[in-house]
Amino acid sequence: MKQTTFENILKRLHGLTPDQTAILMQSVQDMTAQSAAHTAIDTAAREGVCPHCGSSHRQKWGRTRTGAQRYRCNQCNRTFNGRTGSSIAHLQRIDQFYRVLEDMFGDVAPSSIRHLARQLGVNKDTVWRWRQIILRSLSQSITPLSGIVEVDETFVRESRKGSREWVRHEADPINHPKPPRLRWYEYKLLGVLKERGLNKWQLPVMTAIDRAGNRYAERLPDRKDPTIIQSLSPLICPDAALCSDGYPAYAKLAKTIGMSHVVLGTTPGTRKVNQTFHIQNVNALHSHLKAFLRPFKGPSTKYLDGYVNWHFVRKTVSADAALKELLAPIS
Repeated sequence: MKQTTFENILKRLHGLTPDQTAILMQSVQDMTAQSAAHTAIDTAAREGVCPHCGSSHRQKWGRTRTGAQRYRCNQCNRTFNGRTGSSIAHLQRIDQFYRVLEDMFGDVAPSSIRHLARQLGVNKDTVWRWRQIILRSLSQSITPLSGIVEVDETFVRESRKGSREWVRHEADPINHPKPPRLRWYEYKLLGVLKERGLNKWQLPVMTAIDRAGNRYAERLPDRKDPTIIQSLSPLICPDAALCSDGYPAYAKLAKTIGMSHVVLGTTPGTRKVNQTFHIQNVNALHSHLKAFLRPFKGPSTKYLDGYVNWHFVRKTVSADAALKELLAPIS
């Protein structure tokens, strides 16, 4: 487009109505997302090899229906693009998918599934599937924890959202036994008291952080000593100083690794030692994690690992970096 033509278009924009301005902004966002997505896809194809045979000799072979550069391998004569062989190879709306990535890894809190679906003009189930594809690709970068290391566990309520176990039981009680938990409304309906404090429906999430800001979180199957030792021992340097509460597993962990161990209490005067050793940073980590999970109204337990990883990497991963990870071929 010529510069004069572009300037004329800009002048005519001043006469748009508010509704037309909103439509224009939506179109600009879609075009920006599509351009960024195609750039990442074309870069992955240009810098990679043939996903079919591994050859690096290829030639350009037109473009796909979505506008991505297509290549033809000179070795196996098969065509491919930057998404071939990846977990997002068959997505139709890559521009909308990129908008979901921007929402998940932006500076503001992520939107709900329904709100994002209305904003993008797609079905909520589509946005949910896209989000699950992204969550399955996330993993925390593990940096060894050194210096003063704070460890503690927090608890998240078990959620069987979407399991349909009660539906199957009521349809076929012989082959599908009664689920171990009542439905939420049955506690009040039947007059059953909910268990207070820690119980088997509270899932432990182990967290650790050092004073350099390196942090780690992992959902554990239980709070048994071998489980905690197996989870934390590869992450903490032997010369670190461990700060924790009085749970016995942490003392065994310190003995196993051979590090110093400072036990903090919960009563006033025992929460700090020499104004240096405390577990306030890891407690703040728990608060941020629960605040992040709260808008999702209790994510299903089978997806909880993905949500924990999402919270811990979203401040350090950009939408472009997440898309690059998704474009990696599935092994």
